[in-house]
Amino acid sequence: MRRHPIGMLVLAGAIASSIVPVRADSLTVNGTTRTFTLQPPATRPAPLVIVLHGKTQSSADMITRTSCPLIARRDGFAVAYPDGLKHAWADSRPNARRAADPPPEGTDDVAFIAQLIAKLVGDGTADPKRIYVTGISNGGAMAMTLACERADLFAAAASVVMNLTDESARACRPARPVPMLLMNGTVDPLIPYQGGRGTSYFAVDGFWSTERTLQFWRRINGCESKDAATTDLPDRNPSDQSTVTRIDSVCPQGRDVVLYRVNSGGHRMPGHFPDAHFTKLAAALLGPQNGDIDGADTIWAFFARFP
Repeated sequence: MRRHPIGMLVLAGAIASSIVPVRADSLTVNGTTRTFTLQPPATRPAPLVIVLHGKTQSSADMITRTSCPLIARRDGFAVAYPDGLKHAWADSRPNARRAADPPPEGTDDVAFIAQLIAKLVGDGTADPKRIYVTGISNGGAMAMTLACERADLFAAAASVVMNLTDESARACRPARPVPMLLMNGTVDPLIPYQGGRGTSYFAVDGFWSTERTLQFWRRINGCESKDAATTDLPDRNPSDQSTVTRIDSVCPQGRDVVLYRVNSGGHRMPGHFPDAHFTKLAAALLGPQNGDIDGADTIWAFFARFP
């Protein structure tokens, strides 16, 4: 399969959904109608990537404000973009560790995603051995929750701008190791890189540091605590006020744990699409968005190594 640099595919984020066919769908989970948008693959069955939006967002934001649709069309995999109830996910954190309104009481998003996967495997869309999950912010917390609670479903997982808490770490007992990619910014005002409470008015307390979160996943996957390699990636966009360092781990084969540290990066998905409609306001509230790497493309390159 020929891979083109995602920079060659960059079009305005606002038209991404118009050039890539997607369809809205729904299913019923515990008596509640749950919605999602599916980008079907060219051939079936195909790898399936579950993409989880952040809090206050929806599936449409992941389609129009990331390069996920273009990468999936380029490389021939399916993407499911689920919608959280009240634009949020019921990950394993208690409500005290959430900003603003949580999902409705009794929401079971683990069951929702498991049922969504079963539907797409059952109709021949998805290859059950090549299913992956990623998410940003609250979606990143949900991606880690799924790796903890339904490790049997996933070949790999990735979390963007999120750390663990005491509660989510205690609840994490995966049935098998799952390769994990983390991607966090060092000046994130909501999920502080060093842990604790962020500087944003909307931040809540109790987050682990990224280093502690990284070490947790290393232990879970049977890796050594030391770094295997630290690589400063090219500063391709000097105007973005940030750079990226990749930190690899010493792990058994097929249990990789990787951290992309976005130096001076904010609560943002790195990429070539603006991730917010009001870019100046987003920069003021969430910090800089890195443009040296494309987050979605980087995550897919990681996933593709683990069939």
